[in-house]
Amino acid sequence: MTVQKFITYNSLDIDGNVLSNEHKLELNILEESGNYLIHRDILRHQSSQKQGTLSTKTRSEVRGGGAKPWRQKGTGRARAGSNRSPLWKGGGVIFGPKPRKVTLKLNKKERKLALQTLLYNKRNNISVIDNLESGIDSTKTKIFSNICANCGINLDQKILVIVSKKTPALKLSTRNIKNVELISASNLNTHSLLKAKQILLTPLAVNEIKEIYCG
Repeated sequence: MTVQKFITYNSLDIDGNVLSNEHKLELNILEESGNYLIHRDILRHQSSQKQGTLSTKTRSEVRGGGAKPWRQKGTGRARAGSNRSPLWKGGGVIFGPKPRKVTLKLNKKERKLALQTLLYNKRNNISVIDNLESGIDSTKTKIFSNICANCGINLDQKILVIVSKKTPALKLSTRNIKNVELISASNLNTHSLLKAKQILLTPLAVNEIKEIYCG
């Protein structure tokens, strides 16, 4: 059973002044705890990031080993058919890893519900900053650092910046800061949200989140 929750934010300008316009998020969350959905979506996201290219060679794939090392009987040694046996140095690997792709399925509605639940849980750590995309017109880290200082954002904590579109200037201004992750609203995921201690949104990103995830 889901219930509707409303979150209202006053946006800030890049100088840290509170603006009069309000931004409202309408979120559908589970009546009981939805943490199990968040956990399942985190596992799905992590499994999709794995390359799955790890590979070892079995005894049939290792080069060599065609000739029998010594005759079957009469030498007093243990019988051997190939020097590429897994028991030998330089031999194949028993039950070693092979390339594989592990995918965990989660329904689209469940993914949206997990994301909305996490947004609601992090509601006190969200700030909306107006003109963040257009306010940075030159590629300088100092400009973004000054905006964070004006808005009371602590750069010693993990910060997730969610924008409608990554501009080249904003991308280059944030990539040199260790704790800042820049992401577009269309690529928003529970893993990035969960890691973040503070979340910065733009009005355009808020509208896109409403359209994509809260519809």
